[in-house]
Parts: sequence; C-alpha cells; structure tokens
Amino acid sequence: MRVRRLLVAVGSLMLISPLPALAADPPGTGQPGEYRPVRGPSAPAEHRFLQKALRGETIPRHAHDLAAAQADSLPSTSARWRSIGPTNIGGRIVSLALDPKRADTVYAAAASGGLWRSTDAGRTFAPAWPDNSTQAMGAVAAAGDGTLYVGTGEANPGGGSVTYEGTGVYRSTDGGTTWRNTGLRDSGTIGGIAIDKTDPNRLFVAANGSLYSPGGERGVYLSTNGGGSWQRVLDVANEFTGAVDVQIDPTDPKRVYAVMWDHRRTPVQRIYGGVGSGVFRSVDGGLTWQRLAGGLPSAGPDVGRIGIGVSASEPGRLYVIVNSTAGPFAGFYTSADAGDSWTRLPEPDVLKSSQSSFGWWFGKVWVDPDDSERVHLAGVPLMTTKDGGATWTADDVSIHVDHHAMVWDPRYPARAYLGNDGGVYRSDADGDGGWVKAEHEPWTQFYSVAITPQDVTRVSGGTQDNGSLRSWGGPAFNEYLGGDGEENIINPRDKDNVFACYQYGNCFRSTDGGTTMDYFTPGTTADRRNWFTPVQFDPSHPKVLYYGGNRLNRSADGGVTWTPISPDLTGGPGQDAYPYGTITTVAAAPSDPRTIWVGTDDGRVWITRDLGATWTKVLDGQPWVTRIAVSERDAATAYVTLSGYRSGSSQPHVLATRSAGARWTDISGNLPSAPVNDVVLGRAGQVYVATDQGVFVGDTVAAGRWLRLGRGMPRVAVDDIEYDGRNHRLVAATFGRGIYETSVP
Repeated sequence: MRVRRLLVAVGSLMLISPLPALAADPPGTGQPGEYRPVRGPSAPAEHRFLQKALRGETIPRHAHDLAAAQADSLPSTSARWRSIGPTNIGGRIVSLALDPKRADTVYAAAASGGLWRSTDAGRTFAPAWPDNSTQAMGAVAAAGDGTLYVGTGEANPGGGSVTYEGTGVYRSTDGGTTWRNTGLRDSGTIGGIAIDKTDPNRLFVAANGSLYSPGGERGVYLSTNGGGSWQRVLDVANEFTGAVDVQIDPTDPKRVYAVMWDHRRTPVQRIYGGVGSGVFRSVDGGLTWQRLAGGLPSAGPDVGRIGIGVSASEPGRLYVIVNSTAGPFAGFYTSADAGDSWTRLPEPDVLKSSQSSFGWWFGKVWVDPDDSERVHLAGVPLMTTKDGGATWTADDVSIHVDHHAMVWDPRYPARAYLGNDGGVYRSDADGDGGWVKAEHEPWTQFYSVAITPQDVTRVSGGTQDNGSLRSWGGPAFNEYLGGDGEENIINPRDKDNVFACYQYGNCFRSTDGGTTMDYFTPGTTADRRNWFTPVQFDPSHPKVLYYGGNRLNRSADGGVTWTPISPDLTGGPGQDAYPYGTITTVAAAPSDPRTIWVGTDDGRVWITRDLGATWTKVLDGQPWVTRIAVSERDAATAYVTLSGYRSGSSQPHVLATRSAGARWTDISGNLPSAPVNDVVLGRAGQVYVATDQGVFVGDTVAAGRWLRLGRGMPRVAVDDIEYDGRNHRLVAATFGRGIYETSVP
C-alpha cells in the first residue's frame, strides 16, 4: 500500500509518522499517567515483510525451514548461551490448552517462542518444546487422555511484521517432554486443532497454508488414528484459501464448524479476504460440509477474517464476528439453530472500534461454557458481553492489548486463562476482570538490544508491542518508553545516558537512565524515516551521535541539537512506497572520526571521508542493507550485511571491503540462506553475524567459513547483537525468546 507522510503538531513538538496506520499520538515515555503511542500489527506497515523479501519477490516456500536445515548442518563452537531475561514481560500468545490429567497445568503457545507449560495455574512457565525445532506456533490442544498436539506456523498474518511458517503437526504423549511429527508438513500455518472428547484419536486440524505462496496442504484435515494419517475433509475455494479455525460442537460431536479464510501476501500488497472466506458446518462428523448463509455475508471479495464461538450450555447457540478484507469490523451475528439462520446484533461504537483497522489480527470469539450469553471477543481490547451481544464493555486497562486465546478450566468453573500480545493472564471471575499476569514468561520478541561495559547487568532493548525495556529502575525488566520499541543505545562511558525510539524515528534521550526522557526527533532533518530508524554513537566520541532518516544527521552535544551532514542518500520512495528511501544503518569509523559509512533500504552503501562534505556511493542495487561494521584499526575496511530470503539465488548476504568500497568480496560462504540482520567485529579478527537462524562466527583470515556460535540458543531469529570486548561477551536480541548472552574469546 502507498505510504503517506503525516505531520501532527503536539504542543510545541512535531511527531513524524509516515504511515496512516500509526496514530497521531503525542510522544509518550511509558511513565504512569502518560499517553503512549499506538501499538498493533498494522503499525509496521510493510517494513518487516519487505525487509525479509527480495524486492519484487515474495518469501520463497519453505525458506525458513530450509535455512534451518542448513544452519543445523554447521558445527558449533563450544560456547554456551544463557537466557538473561526478561522473564516478567511475556509476548504474543496464539493458543492455550489445559491438561485434562494434571490440575493447574496449562500450555501456552508463543508466536515465535515455542510451547510452554505451567504447573502452578499460570504463574510460571517452563519450556515444553525442543530448542532445535521450529519455534513458530499456531495452535495447541490436549486430548482427553492427555496427549498433546501442536500445529506449527502462526496463522495471524501481521501487517508488515513477519509471522513465521511451521513444519506441520506434532504429537506428545508425555506432557511435552518429547515430540513426534505426525504430518501436514506442507500446511504452512495451523489455525486450530479440535479433538473429539469421546475419542482422543479423532481430531481435526485447520490448515491455513502459506501466507506468501499458493497451494500446499490447506483446508480441514481429519485423523482417526491420532495423527497417523490425514484425510482432507473440507477443500478450499482457491490456492490462497485456508482453514483458520475448526471447532467441534461440545453438545454434539457430529457437528463441526470451520472458518475458511482467503488471504495472501504479495510483494506489493496484502489481501486479507476474498471469495473463499466463510463459515462451514458438518453434521456428520466432518464427512460432508456446507457453507452457512441464512443472514451471514455472501461470498465476495470484501469478506475478511471471521471468528466463531460455540456455546456449550445452549445447544445450537453460535456467535460470529466478520471483519472486512481491508481490516475494519464488518458485523457481529448470532444463531440459535446451529447456523441455519443468523441475526445481526447491535453494533455500538465500542464494538466496532475494538477491531481497529486490523481485524485480521484477531478473529476469535469465546463463549462462557456455563453461560451462553456471556461472550468474550478478541480485539485490541478484550470485549465482553453479558447479554448475548446486546451491550459490550472493553478492557484495555487491566490487561495488555491484542488478544488471541482464551480457555476455561473445568475444575474451577469461574477460572479462565487469556493469551494476548503481553503474555498469559488468569482470572477467577469468568474473565470479568480480576486478571493476574504470569510472573515467568520469557518469550519476548526483541528488535534490538543495548549493553554497556560499565555494568554487565544493565541491558535494554526494543520489543514488538511491549515498548523499550530496561533491566534497571525496578526489581525486574520494566518499560521506559512505549510503542513498538525500536533502537536502544547506552553511552559506553556513561551508563545513565540512554537513548530509545519507537516506530518511525520517534526518539528520546535521557541522562538519568530513562527516568525522564527528552524527545529530540523534531530537531532532526529528514523527509522520510524508517520503521526502525538507526541512532548510533561515534565509537570514539560518545558525545557525537548519528541519526538516519533519508539524510544523515549529526549531533556533537549528546543529542541535544542536530545538523544534517548529507543530501538524500536514497533513491527516494519506490513504486508502492518500497523501497521507502530511508537510511537503515550508520557506522562511524573508530580509527577516523571523519569517516562514516551509511546503508539504505534500497540497497545503497555510501562512505564519506570528510565528515559529510562529500559522499561516495560504493554499492548499489543490493537488497535491504541491514548493518555495517567498520574495522577498529582501518576506516577503509568494512563489512556489510544484507537481508532477504533467496529463492535459489547466489546473491550475497555478507560483503567485505578493504579498499573503502572500491572492491568487494562475498564472504557469505556456508552461511544458511537466510536474512543476515547484524554484524559486529570482535577481537583477533572474529566476525559475528546475527541471522534469522541464529548467530554465527567467522574470521577475517578464513573468510566465508562460518560456525554456529555456541549451544543453548533455541532455533529463533536474532535481530541484533552487541559485543562487549572489555567483559568478553556477546549479547543477542532474539525475536521470540528474549535476550541471550555468551562468553567470547
């Protein structure tokens, strides 16, 4: 979609927001009582998807899984990774299940963080999923005999974020200690699993398919032998339609409901609806199906994601929410006759606004098993009706926003568990308030991490939908700037001098560790700013900082005032606003403060040797440039990393130059064919790169020969790494398992 640039005056400040999805909010620091910037999956627009894809191409089929196999084939160094938190923040939960054999045992599927088990009623969670398997989760369900099933690959499509595909369905008979793949490897993503209460070996799977590629295993599949074999019982209307949910009627196991969703992601647009979307019913145990009408929207291009709730206390009572292809709310319906006929219910503003502009992020309705008129609806807030949809209340204060999963515990009729973008919550009031957040849930999705050699316990980072977090200022990690957390940096000579940003370069500085934050973006000069705008210290002079929009800005007084030192270093916004025409990385040479390297989202690399008076373009036509690292001793030696999944292409992921960009060498070597997100230089010629498949180490002598760095890190994307030479450590920001640390030579 086409990017627009929106300028909104906020008091004396000017908030820069280049996309319509980002609300015109005043800057917020996340302090109590302050207004915080908007969050949600539509906010990233196309940024993260387009960063991961080559220009004009989609993400290739099985790209993540194939790259994982390549990564697994590489030997590892002897180092050990360890998690350093946060444990108290959480992150997106896509599905929940209760163990029918063990009281107070609940399973939580984290979007890109694997499966977790709590044995203390949701207070603390421990891993229940192997580190060396895909961490992308879609659904979890427990059979009556305690057998667990997990469908991998997240069905929520994101706005511009990447939600990773999986490798099929898995089965565990020992509470998640061991797992076996049971098929549907080409399903891409799994939206739901429904198990027959009368037969634990009989289950349905909603195979949602790949968001990026047509075909594969899509629709509703039935297994009658515990996943030993599968039969597709509900086919799809076209190659981009999949099943996003399936539910067995708790009052009649022969009656099964499925939600189909026609949606796709192309290099130039997202289409999150279509003629294949609809609600289907089977009355013979899934053998035959019919599309439900009787008042529901007819098949058409504007029918987007749908959610369904089935009552356990009133046979035949159903609720359905319909969102439009564009994203906003399009209707809420109920049926009293198992779906033969439908009544459209009142649509107060609080209900319609709950879906914001991205109803495709939710699509869930939950009916209280003991009261058919008490219904909860997923949205930005958690919506609740106690009168069957006549009136609604919204809760976006006592709990985190953006909801995806909810289950009731039959052992405690008023106990419900909730999963959202902030983690897991428990209520003992039927979900009508009284929510208690889990205390240990270490699956936060990080975009960045910052460290300081002055204090190895001091860590900060930007996260998806959980703001910028810091390890100090409280008994645990805490948020010190709102929004989607982006760039975070800490002055290496003054640990209280910190910087943090939220989306599109809205950045703040602090001299008291983040207790108070000063908004400095209005002092910078730029026509465009990236979703993740780079801010960097000069490594030799931390009072000097650089900020990249489409022009490079420099501050010589710690970020108080800024001066542009470059022209537009990009080719400008491209067709459909991609590339955005923004700077994505800045690196000042440690050995020469007049030499600065810059990379852009349209594949350009520039160098200045005279502090911006003149600029030389030394690379062009590359994929998205993610990071540049410059040698400590030689300002002409630099390493450039490039993003994008390749489809059989030999295009480099890592380039090196020793001639200020006059000549380049491809040192990608045996790295997996996955986006490389960061590069840092260690001592003794060590080169470290962060990729969507973990962290790898090489050296400047045997260029192109890479090893996996250490053991103990799950198979998770690493977006950012930081090197601390004084304390011999490397710290990694993972997108789904928090922050990890390892010792390095």
